[in-house]
Amino acid sequence: MIDAGRFEEAFTLLQPRLLEETVEPNTLFLYGLAAVGAAQRPGRTEEDRDALLGEAIAAFHTMLVHDPNLVRVRLELARAFFLKGEDELARRHFEHVLAGEPPEAVADNVNVFLAEIRARKRWSFNLGFAVAPDTNIGGTSDERTITIFGLPFERDAEELTRSGIGLSFWGGAEYQAPVSDSLRIRAGAQASRREYARSDFDQHFVALHLGPRWLLDASTEASLLASARQRWSSAPDYHDLGVRLEAAHRLGPRVTASAQTSWHDRRYRTRTHLDGPVWDATLRGSWVVTPTVRADVSGGYAQQRPKARNERHRGRWLGTGITVALPLGFTVGGSAEMRWTDYERGWFPFVADNGPREDRTRSYRLSAFNRAVTLLGFSPELAVVRETRDSNAQLHGYSRTSGELRFVQQF
Repeated sequence: MIDAGRFEEAFTLLQPRLLEETVEPNTLFLYGLAAVGAAQRPGRTEEDRDALLGEAIAAFHTMLVHDPNLVRVRLELARAFFLKGEDELARRHFEHVLAGEPPEAVADNVNVFLAEIRARKRWSFNLGFAVAPDTNIGGTSDERTITIFGLPFERDAEELTRSGIGLSFWGGAEYQAPVSDSLRIRAGAQASRREYARSDFDQHFVALHLGPRWLLDASTEASLLASARQRWSSAPDYHDLGVRLEAAHRLGPRVTASAQTSWHDRRYRTRTHLDGPVWDATLRGSWVVTPTVRADVSGGYAQQRPKARNERHRGRWLGTGITVALPLGFTVGGSAEMRWTDYERGWFPFVADNGPREDRTRSYRLSAFNRAVTLLGFSPELAVVRETRDSNAQLHGYSRTSGELRFVQQF
């Protein structure tokens, strides 16, 4: 029936089989194919269409929970997401299909889907919530004494490290208005908030951007955006006005590179000695190694030039990470990052000879979630981060262990 295009009849015949105690994988697969086919019947209401695509997605998802190496199933899942308009999820699965080295004709079709996703992109949203425990909320040193001219001085107790459990919220939206086949106008906003029992450690952030996005060719794009940012920490802390340049290029079926650089003029409400330009540049690469393994690498450079000379600094960082989808629904990930930050002279009494301050920060992150545990397409993810900063300046090194229990969208 499916081969003959009689999708609704096949769907009706297969539906009772899903109520049996044991459902064979091939039954699930045929059920998903029938649902996708039935969803595309002309004249069907959007509500019925989405319901049928939802049935197909659930069937394919169940199969991939048990065996994430099923490339054909992942292809059909990506196609169902595409038809439902869930382009970000569709893109992710299409990329993993290419990592499975499918036949040339299939790869060509996947690239057509990816090009269509890129061209039709209009609205995009993100929203999240997390419970975030932290052993050192403010990222402060646990040293109890500071030495000045060889004499020890005790720190006030309230200056020492403080632990707590925070609540974190974040969200954003962007719309891309088409001007021509190769030009879009991007307008978007992003906001985040993290709160602890002590308001001194609360953090709030809002950002806006506006500007053109060029689709330069089938695998390359670039955006030039006006950018405004505001950060609060208990009280308004600083605001930035500047520009951001973004670019992305697909190097091959499984490798994507992206770059970003920005310049902002930063102004503080009260600590005006920190006013000055901020510049940064980041390069990232992503490699879908196999249908179940993704690797990422990143590096960057940043520089701040405030009025206060001793606060002027430059930083470099390198990071790498890997995510693996395992059988039985588990997905695990790990990443590591190293940062080097160098300040100019003038750090007495923290540096005994009034020399420059040098920080070295290492961070490691482990995460895990189970794809079989979902609520409206979201799974609870547990992440643990260990961060250590070594510094030649007294009271500026620290260690902290933080965690997050948050909900992530996945299939």
